[in-house]
Amino acid sequence: MELPGAVLFTCTENSVRSPMAEGLLKQLMGHAIYVDSCGVRSRDVDGFSIAAMDELGIDISGHRAKSFDDLEDTFFDVIISLSPESQHKAIELTRTMACDVEYWPTLDPSLIEGSREARLDAWRQVRDSLRKRILERFSTGPAPTV
Repeated sequence: MELPGAVLFTCTENSVRSPMAEGLLKQLMGHAIYVDSCGVRSRDVDGFSIAAMDELGIDISGHRAKSFDDLEDTFFDVIISLSPESQHKAIELTRTMACDVEYWPTLDPSLIEGSREARLDAWRQVRDSLRKRILERFSTGPAPTV
């Protein structure tokens, strides 16, 4: 499969899943693909997301959350929606543009209750699930050494 030139990850608030996916793809592909993320609404990046990504050496603490309306550029080859609400918004956006939309249903770990460690484990599971899908979808050869 040919690599796209620009990828947009979307979720509900651009604070948990989509910034994690953006960071993972940027780590995998560097500058070979333009990668961005947004949400139906925007909320500051979640602390558990920062912690889970930091375990892989990916710093998303400076992520600036944005909504679909805040996008400066809408020229994407692929939009990957991680929540039902963002899938609907992506379909709406692509009615006027040529772009592939993929739906990767992804658990919202912020719905998990329990101890700090139990909650962080939920973020790790989401991170690892996204990483696996990203490697399957975007790898063109052996995975890079991290």
